[in-house]
This record gives sequence, C-alpha cells and structure tokens, in this order.
Amino acid sequence: MEAANRGAVEGNGVSVGLGIELPFEQGLNRWVDLGINFRYFFARKTMFVKYAQGFIVLPGGLGTLDELFEAMVLVQTRKVTSFPIVLLGVDFWSPMIEWIKGTLVAEGMVSAKDLDLIQLVDDPADAVHRVLHGIPRPPSTNGDQRPE
Repeated sequence: MEAANRGAVEGNGVSVGLGIELPFEQGLNRWVDLGINFRYFFARKTMFVKYAQGFIVLPGGLGTLDELFEAMVLVQTRKVTSFPIVLLGVDFWSPMIEWIKGTLVAEGMVSAKDLDLIQLVDDPADAVHRVLHGIPRPPSTNGDQRPE
C-alpha cells in the first residue's frame, strides 16, 4: 500500500491509510496523511468499500482476493454506490476470470453479468482513466434486490 499512498502525496492528493492490527503487519507507512488502524478485517473492508470511488486491484494474495470479492459482492447487491473495479495485470488475473466463467458461471452459481463488474487491463494509466471516468450501471430499483 505504500506505493499508492506515496503516489497520492506526490500527486498532491490526500493519502488515506487503513491499517490492520496484526502481529506481522508493519503498521501505517510514512506517506499516510490520514490513517486509521482497525482491529478486525470486516470493519476495515467496510471502510475501504463504503467511501471508494474506484478500486484498482494489483496482483496479490488471499487478502487481496478477500477485498476484491467483498467489493464485487457489495456493488453487485447494491449495498454500496457502484464504482469501477479494475484488475491490473491481464496475465495474472485472466486464469481466475476463466475459472469463474468455466466453473461458477457454468454451474449456475454466479451470473455471467457479475463479471461485468470488473475490468481487466495491463496499463496503469488505463486503469486510472477507467476509475476516473466511472462505469455506467443501471439505476437500482431496490437496494436489497440482486441485479439480474
């Protein structure tokens, strides 16, 4: 997360850091202007998503996947305002997307339309452009209703 915080500062933006209290975590980095530490992952994820204007997701491990899928579910179910979710790194993310299509969609566990929630790109500038310009989504008729 340090690179994102540093980029925000160097771009004259406000750098927000949402840390987690874990024995092996180093804490907030020196580039954070406004930092909050959380004891529980669910509270941290809620804050990530609640005020997000977009997600650019880089290759990562289980924590990254957890945050990605949490964002997708909350946007899909319209529990939060829709925002762009951009996966950076076609070679890294494509096998997961193909698995979702070939297994989850094929078995009827998710809709193929759920994959419309994410965009896959290789160019960081393209990812930023997509977040800044948003993704048009149909208006919600019922906050609890799952999109078709």
